[in-house]
Amino acid sequence: MSNERQGWIEGNADHCGRTDPHPARPFRMVLLGAPGAGKGTQAELLTDRLRPCQLSTGDVFRAAKCANSDALSTAMKDAMAAMQAGRLVSDETVIDMVRERSHCVTCSYGFMLDGFPRTVSQAEALDEILADHDLKLDVVLNYDLPVETVVRRLSGRRTCRSCKTTFHVETKPPKKDGVCDKCGGELYQRDDDQAESIRVRLKAYEESTAPLAKYYDAKGLLLTIIAEGEPSEIFARTLTALEERFGPLPA
Repeated sequence: MSNERQGWIEGNADHCGRTDPHPARPFRMVLLGAPGAGKGTQAELLTDRLRPCQLSTGDVFRAAKCANSDALSTAMKDAMAAMQAGRLVSDETVIDMVRERSHCVTCSYGFMLDGFPRTVSQAEALDEILADHDLKLDVVLNYDLPVETVVRRLSGRRTCRSCKTTFHVETKPPKKDGVCDKCGGELYQRDDDQAESIRVRLKAYEESTAPLAKYYDAKGLLLTIIAEGEPSEIFARTLTALEERFGPLPA
């Protein structure tokens, strides 16, 4: 794990020192996109090209589940308690978690936030955190994909019961129907990948993020990217949109 990701996940400023050359133009950005829109792949491509610190709140929560509770901050203990009880983590708790990691958010290499903010209240808190350091967001990239395309993309996934390798009935089919190429285990469709479950998740996402997109659009920060096509095509659209806004990007 790279130092900056370790520092973000652990909330430890001592692990955030980067020694690689600074990017010619550090970007501070937020990524939005529904499950299945390919946001994770675009995040990797953007990190390779623009070299911001990639900061995912999901990484923090997943790591906290495996950590000794005595090592967790108050905010992280509150977050874990909420998740274990099946509740949503409150805005206040998520904001406190990010404030604990402000050394990453204010990194001179820039940042790319994934998973935060999710609400207008969280967005306002991020504005305050950055303003405290005389910084501001450059752009919010919103990866947009029609609901039925997302449903088709996610409902086609099949997972091996034994080794957990994933396949897709259209884009990555196994050599033998229902059988894992890797270990020969049975492939099945997870409950979360059922079409109706996906639609429920997408509705919840839309309800929570629509006000957030409107908030950033009013600030002139929102760039909506059509997420149809191959990852390389979507990435090319992303770079074009950024260049139209900011001029030529560093190579």
